Amino acid sequence: MSPARPARPRPLRTRLVLSTVVLVAVVCAVIGTVTAIVLRSYLYGQLDGQLAEVVRRAAAPRPPNLWRGGPLSFVQGGGQPIGTVGALTGSDGRVTDSAVSTSPRTWRGDGDPLREPLTAAQSDALARLPRDGRPHDVGLPGRGDYRARSVTAPDGATYLVGIPTASVQETLDTLIVVEVCVTAAGLVAAGIAAAATVRIALGPLRRVAATATRVSELPLHEGEVALHERVPAAEADPRTEVGQVGAALNRMLGHVGSALMARQESEVRVRQFVADASHELRTPLASIRGYAELTRRTGEGGEPVGPRTRHALGRIESEARRMTGLVEDLLLLARLDAGRPQACADLDLSPLVVDAVSDARAAGPGHVWRIDLPAEPVSVRGDAARLHQVLVNLLANARTHTPAGTTVTARVRGASREGWAVVSVEDDGPGIPAELLPNVFERFARGDASRSRAAGGSGLGLAIVRAVVAAHGGRVGVRSVPGRTVFTVELPVRHGRDASSGLSAVAAEGIPPALPRRGRPHLP
Repeated sequence: MSPARPARPRPLRTRLVLSTVVLVAVVCAVIGTVTAIVLRSYLYGQLDGQLAEVVRRAAAPRPPNLWRGGPLSFVQGGGQPIGTVGALTGSDGRVTDSAVSTSPRTWRGDGDPLREPLTAAQSDALARLPRDGRPHDVGLPGRGDYRARSVTAPDGATYLVGIPTASVQETLDTLIVVEVCVTAAGLVAAGIAAAATVRIALGPLRRVAATATRVSELPLHEGEVALHERVPAAEADPRTEVGQVGAALNRMLGHVGSALMARQESEVRVRQFVADASHELRTPLASIRGYAELTRRTGEGGEPVGPRTRHALGRIESEARRMTGLVEDLLLLARLDAGRPQACADLDLSPLVVDAVSDARAAGPGHVWRIDLPAEPVSVRGDAARLHQVLVNLLANARTHTPAGTTVTARVRGASREGWAVVSVEDDGPGIPAELLPNVFERFARGDASRSRAAGGSGLGLAIVRAVVAAHGGRVGVRSVPGRTVFTVELPVRHGRDASSGLSAVAAEGIPPALPRRGRPHLP
């Protein structure tokens, strides 16, 4: 059995309005119930008073010839309501005579025009009345509910007397209908008034929330951010609850702004140090390489050096070249972080891809290199040298972290609906572990648990890719599963296309060993 889905929380405004409407409904229900009970008690008190008068008349001694109706003549006249019933019971408790007062308009021409006898069913229902002399509610078939009581006359006869409760019930029904209608109208009015009141009361809280939302949308995790958002002073009054929240949020934003400023100053100092250090290291590294090469060739005093010394000097040159590359990468990242403008021009991506794949093929002959280019030029605006470095780094990353025999495909796609040109580098190597994917573009990020590599790297190649692409207004991403890894670069498209035909789906085996470094290539 699937677990129960948790109830969806309602907004504070809805809960306040509902609470107000429910409270008004409860108050109206209590008032209506108490009013109905009090009115019913009052009306039944009056009804019992009328019944007592009828009982008094029934128990009063009467001359035999006073009424044609005989012992039951009390049901006529006397101001009691039409429908008053009376019955005379025998010693066995059964009704021996009964009558009900009627209006002359209902007289059918036989008997007394002011009364008529009860039916057998009505007489039986009235005979079940307790003989305790107290008022009781009795239902007579065909005539409705009655308020009735028994009385014993001075001559020993027992009379059963009742008057209808229809008028009282009609009054109570009318009261209930009026109360329901008034309550419904009151609830509608209370809901509208509560919604308007709550909307006005929650206005400051909404403005505080809007400020917090704007702050949450700022890229506080990167870049130079000036945190100027604050809750207005009107919503930061500590004398109100919302004002306390606004004041606390302002204090928090002040602390966050100070922390961001300190972080930015620290980053600027680090970038400046990296740039200065990288710049200063270039000259001594070049000197080390030069002197090592000179010593390896000639030796001291013009004499040749031994094999061990030659090997050591070769290692010095190799490490000096590697360190020079690291310094150049650090200097480039420092320049990109500083936001220095790039040398931009309109260029076609296809020749850049062909050049980069040709270089990669020469560096990694053990891999299978393929390119897939569109038939039309894909023009972007950017720095050709930097974009070429992006492609070289992506292809070098695929070559370094995959075993020999892996197929690497460089692919270019034209403008998408969103106006982006897409360059992707795909390989069918072992893939990147899922836990490493979020950090592959970080500086000095390394992880080759599942991707074998034959040579070391500085960990700056993909960081440079992201920085260069971001400087061109683009974006970079990666998707990887075992057997397929795809790095994707998206760049804004230049729509002015005037170049001729392009390349399409060509295997690297068909690429000549040396391709033109510039211009659109022509494959055999």
